[in-house]
Amino acid sequence: MASTSAVSTELPPDYRPWPALWAMVIGFFMILVDNTIVSVATPAIRDDLRTDYNSVIWVTSAYLLAYAVPLLVTGRLGDRFGPKNIYLVGLAIFTLASLWCGLTDSIEMLIVARVVQGFGAALITPQTMAVITRTFAPANRGAAMALWGATAGVATLVGPILGGVLVDSLGWEWIFIINVPVGIIGFVLAVRLVPALPTHTHTFDWLGVVLSGVGVFLVVFGIQEGEKYDWGRITGLVSVPLLIALGVIVFAAFIWWQARIKAEPLVPLGLFRDRNFSLGNGGIALVSLAITAMSLPFFFYAQGVRGWSPTESALLMAPMAVMLMVLSPFVGKLVDRIHPRNITIVGFGTAAIAMTWLSQLIAPDTPVWQLCLPMALFGISNACLWAPLSATTTRNLPMASAGSGAGVFNTTRQIGAVLGSAAIAALIQARLTAHGLEGATEAGQGSGPMPAPVQTAFSEAMGQTLYLPVAAFVVGLVLVLFLARPTHARPGS
Repeated sequence: MASTSAVSTELPPDYRPWPALWAMVIGFFMILVDNTIVSVATPAIRDDLRTDYNSVIWVTSAYLLAYAVPLLVTGRLGDRFGPKNIYLVGLAIFTLASLWCGLTDSIEMLIVARVVQGFGAALITPQTMAVITRTFAPANRGAAMALWGATAGVATLVGPILGGVLVDSLGWEWIFIINVPVGIIGFVLAVRLVPALPTHTHTFDWLGVVLSGVGVFLVVFGIQEGEKYDWGRITGLVSVPLLIALGVIVFAAFIWWQARIKAEPLVPLGLFRDRNFSLGNGGIALVSLAITAMSLPFFFYAQGVRGWSPTESALLMAPMAVMLMVLSPFVGKLVDRIHPRNITIVGFGTAAIAMTWLSQLIAPDTPVWQLCLPMALFGISNACLWAPLSATTTRNLPMASAGSGAGVFNTTRQIGAVLGSAAIAALIQARLTAHGLEGATEAGQGSGPMPAPVQTAFSEAMGQTLYLPVAAFVVGLVLVLFLARPTHARPGS
């Protein structure tokens, strides 16, 4: 229980922080599952809604984009109107949008519903971190943040497994409909257990919201659609390189505006003076990018080359989920005691090894048990990444900046996922084109494996795309070498 006056003065005397945190973790887990649950259902959605590969990718990208862009302001909304209130509003929007996703019968409406669902998720996520920061004493915050980080990791890996079971047994619609009862339970628990914390007055930088949103959208759209237009002209004077360049320029203008604005900036650049906050944000973005990027080519290989069902292919991720769930409690205990650099070096290093190993095993006749080995190693990696990065990044945040700091952290995490989704889509198309297999993703989905003559070339293409997450993990390894011991470390650590 919180023990410092900075925390206890704004809480009821009988408040218990752990039940409240578990109540919010339900909603947080649900929205993060939706980050990855669609990947295993992508072939089924494409076939049922009679759409093409590039369009169905937007079912994932639209959600991630709508999730990422508002995060900078939704953290501030929690500070202004109370994290409990914003959490409940977001959970209600997410739950209703999930029902909409499950009932839609066109790819266009599904993408629109996913945008609304992503906005609800953006309202929820920063509030969980803000409640941790404001209700747990700094010396005990590592364990609470470890639960938050472990939840993010488990959800990322469990999503495809749960999605595979639901697609095979009930249909792809149920990967969304199942959120409805979970959302209702989470709403009731949050009403009863989460405290109404004092609010802090904030101004809102709407120009910053527009600049950041436009910049991210232009970059993501350009990367994802680049291969479709052969990285050239889209229409008239508009080309893919121009869109990406404009996106970078607009985002640079956003940073410039944040440094110049007289009132409260959307992104308090002063937070980045803390080395761990800066490095932790970069690290979690790379983790999110890599995990989002690795799932799609793996499932196309599993279902298209091996002919496995969604459930069978998703179960290949079970070793990851098991190792992560087993190790997370132990890693959580270490977060407050030892230097975060030591844990995260293990995480990034083993992740790069696991992805390199897996890329060499992507072949038509690889035994299943061999695929499970790098997956298990990847689970160990994730246990050493999510919780330590989350705890270390936010450990030194001042109370008044809890919402904005959480918003920045979650924005970088989601932008990493958005860029991972867009980049891997472009890379898949590029490698298939290089192997003369432009139409291969249309074959073998939902109707058994691909024709034997193309299986080897397709496997090689998918294996080569896994070097994107490998590169991300190597960069992350370099970043965390510079992590410092947190200011609020447990005595004797």
